[in-house]
Amino acid sequence: MDLQQYIRTVPDFPKPGILFYDITTLLKDSRAFDESIRLLAGEAAGLNITAVAAVESRGFIFGACVAQKLGVGFIPLRKPGKLPAETISESYSLEYGTDTIEMHKDALGKGDRVFLIDDLLATGGTISAAARLIEKTGATVSKIAFVIELGFLNGREKIYGYDIFTIMTF
Repeated sequence: MDLQQYIRTVPDFPKPGILFYDITTLLKDSRAFDESIRLLAGEAAGLNITAVAAVESRGFIFGACVAQKLGVGFIPLRKPGKLPAETISESYSLEYGTDTIEMHKDALGKGDRVFLIDDLLATGGTISAAARLIEKTGATVSKIAFVIELGFLNGREKIYGYDIFTIMTF
């Protein structure tokens, strides 16, 4: 199945000059959505994954489904102030400033093998911070997967050294 045909591109969103790769058109087609989950979950074969972690918010859609399919827990990585219990955090640089992601302090620990998922790999800053956050707990990032990679932004350079899978590259 050619999943690229289910990705809508929206010019000038969220600001002029940006071409936005919209996954909602993939999500609304049950066969395409199911195929994307099947492909992602298939990448965990033989890795002895103990948890799936995903980045807020579109990554949650795919990560939670993959965790359920693999029969493991789901760990949400969120923006500051969104989780109710004690958290740990990791900050990362943006073009103009910084941002932070958090997870519950007790979500992962030594011996956990984590499959990290997000919907899109752009510049790699967010997912790099997510991997560092997971590793702070003593857990291992066994694989990182994306539905879409924007190859022209060279995001892989920030996550060099990890096993990376993408369903489609633009």
